Order: sequence, then C-alpha cells, then structure tokens
Amino acid sequence: MGHVLYSLGNVNQRTMQKYERESQKIGKGSFSYAWVLDETGEERDRGITMDIAMNHFETDHRQFTLLDAPGHRDFIPNMISGTAQADAAILVVDAATGGFESGFQGNGQTKEHAYLARSLGVQQLIVAINKLDAVNWSKDRYDEIVSKLKPFLLQAGFRSHKLTFVPVSGLTGENLVQPSDAAELTSWYDGPCLIQVIDLLEPPTRLLDRPLRITVTDFFKGGVSVGSSSGVSIGGSVDAGHVQVGEHVMIVPGNEIGVIKNLQVNDEMSDWAAAGDNVLMTLQGLDILNFSTGCVACNPQFPVPVTSSFTAQIVVFDIRYPLTSGIIVNLHQQGVDEPVAISKLECIVDKATGEVIKRNPRHLLKGMTAKVKIDVLERAIPLESFKDSKHLGRITLRKYGETVAAGVVDQVKKENELILFKRLELNSLCFFRF
Repeated sequence: MGHVLYSLGNVNQRTMQKYERESQKIGKGSFSYAWVLDETGEERDRGITMDIAMNHFETDHRQFTLLDAPGHRDFIPNMISGTAQADAAILVVDAATGGFESGFQGNGQTKEHAYLARSLGVQQLIVAINKLDAVNWSKDRYDEIVSKLKPFLLQAGFRSHKLTFVPVSGLTGENLVQPSDAAELTSWYDGPCLIQVIDLLEPPTRLLDRPLRITVTDFFKGGVSVGSSSGVSIGGSVDAGHVQVGEHVMIVPGNEIGVIKNLQVNDEMSDWAAAGDNVLMTLQGLDILNFSTGCVACNPQFPVPVTSSFTAQIVVFDIRYPLTSGIIVNLHQQGVDEPVAISKLECIVDKATGEVIKRNPRHLLKGMTAKVKIDVLERAIPLESFKDSKHLGRITLRKYGETVAAGVVDQVKKENELILFKRLELNSLCFFRF
C-alpha cells in the first residue's frame, strides 16, 4: 500500500527518493515503498511490519483510513487489534513461485489471516494477487491461486459477491491506481485496478444512535494540541455513538470519569466525532495509571460491563490438539490480550441452525461450533454480548502461537453494576446539558 499512497500523492517525490537511497544502503532496495508505512528502525532492518500503521487517502467517491497490519506470525496480536477496527480488508497474496504455497499450505499465514478477518467481522475482502510480474503476468498462475483460495474463503464465511481478486505488482505499481497497460496482463485481464475496486466498497452502517463506545488502542500523558502538556490523551476508533468537546466520558475498567478538553479526527482538530471516526482526544481529570491497553471510553450513563466470566459461541480452527475443559488460552478482544481458561464445554451446536447436537462434550475438534464458559484469569475486562455490540462482542482465542478458535459473546456476568450505580448517583449533576 506504500506504492498506492505514493501514486495518489500522499507521499512526495523527495521523501520517496530518500527512502529509495536509504533502503539501498542496507541492501533492501525493493522495500522502499514498504517504508512509507513501516517507519521504525526495527521494522526497516527486519523487513517486516510489526505494529499497526495508520494513514489516510481518498478515491473518487470515498475517504479511507488505512490500517496497515503486520502479517508475520510473531505479531498476530497486533494484526488482530488492527483488523478489529476494520470495515473491509485487502489480503495481499504472493504470486511468486513458492510464495503462495508457503502461506496457504498447512497452517500458513494466509489462511490464519483470512480466518481472523472474517471472525473479527470483516465481510468485504479484496484479494490483491501481488508479484505477478515476477511470473510474467501468467494467467495460469493467477487462475491457480484463485481456484485454490476462493473455495477456502467461501468456507471461511466470506460471500462470493463480497470477494474481489485483482492482479497487481506492488513494486512496479502495475494495476494499482491506474488500469494496467502491460500487454502481458491486458491480454487476459480487463477488470478494474486496485484503487477502483477499493472505491466500490460498500460503506458500513454506523451505530450513531447507540451509547458511546471507543476502544482505546493508545494512550499517553499530555495533550494533542500544540503546547498542551496537561491531561491524558487517548487514541482509538469510535465503535458506536458520538462525542464532543466538553462532554464527560468514563474509562472502563476503573470507572474514572474525565472531561474531553480537545479532539482530533483523522489528524484534524474537531469539536465532535461519531461512529466510524478514528480519534485522538485529551481528557482532563484522569490519572494515566488508570489506563490499560484495551480499556474502553464510554458514556457514564451507559457504561460497558466489566467481567471475569462469560459464555461464548466459538468455532474451532485447524488445531493440533483437541480443546478440553480447563485449557488455558489467550483471549484477544480489540486491544485486550489476556490469559483465560475455557472452564466448561457446555454443548456442541449446529453452525447453521444453532440446534444442540451434544451436551457436555469431553473435547472440541477442528470445525466444531460450541458454546463454552470462559473465565478471565488475571483481571476483569470490558466486554459486551454480541447482540449489544458487534465490536465488543467478538473474541479470538490463541495458543501455541496459533489461532485455535474465534466466536461471539453470548452472556456477560456483570461485576460493576452496583459500583456504577453509586458513582452515577454521586455525579448525576455532571450529565445535564442545556
């Protein structure tokens, strides 16, 4: 996507020439466009994306926020955090000889990324078949990849009409922002280029009428405006509701209440933000020690439940060993990464109908859909049922460095109702507006 941003004018030529010189000095000349989004020294030295990078661009009919997520196995938790904020995704596949096979066969990363994207709520998927120039824009190679990948993606839960395949070259820029004029490609492909496909993505329905929910992905001491050093600033995506400068927000867990001093939307100062916006805001009256990765900013009158026990319906992935009662796994939910125990296997259900097939199973195998009870081991976390919040109601479970299951929250055992009632009673005058 670095080449796309450059071609759209989001990166000037002088900066791009600097990246080219510096990447060539360390023997990584072909990585220069990746440096547009991979900004840290470690990412550039290792030649891999390690954390979420954010940028913005416009097409003829849309404005987009780009979240560049890592693909390397060691940084899947960061990939989950970024994908959880996404409305659509681009799955980049290596068409070079052996490249696609290494990512697709067995428990390759292509498969895991696709499973994760779908389980985290992504419905629209663009598959960019990259490096086709390395195989002379071979139609046979393109067709081979589509014939293997499409059935898998349909089985993973994507719908055919929301899947699009595009042949591209990230290095040469072919078929990225302009339809290709390469004879080897145009002899068999006359479809849209990548940016045209992106422009056709359907905008999601925004939950403007729901209580405020902002999943915090970053926080730091100080303000976001120039010269401001007081307060605590938080960054994240507005999952639901709306907010404006001067309003009170509650940080959960902790139930501390602060006032919004100033606010940025997509790197521009603003007085308000709404569902779908990526925000950076400064809060007054809060201690940074009360913040943690994965905490949620919400409306104090409609707080997010905090729990250490809940039930969920999960789908088991391609696993090495059966899942049994008592097994310890890592729970990923938005920015939350916590050890949990699957304390009870309640039943196996039919994925299509929801009908109970077997109660109290001894173990769960690949492909099974089941209802389970999960206990958080170290600290209570903010969580909602899927019917109340699609963003806060999706979970992913990992073990052995692999994703073993994903699903949705059925019921949450609420632990903060009493304390929130008392707190709201004491602070109720703060919430009147004229």
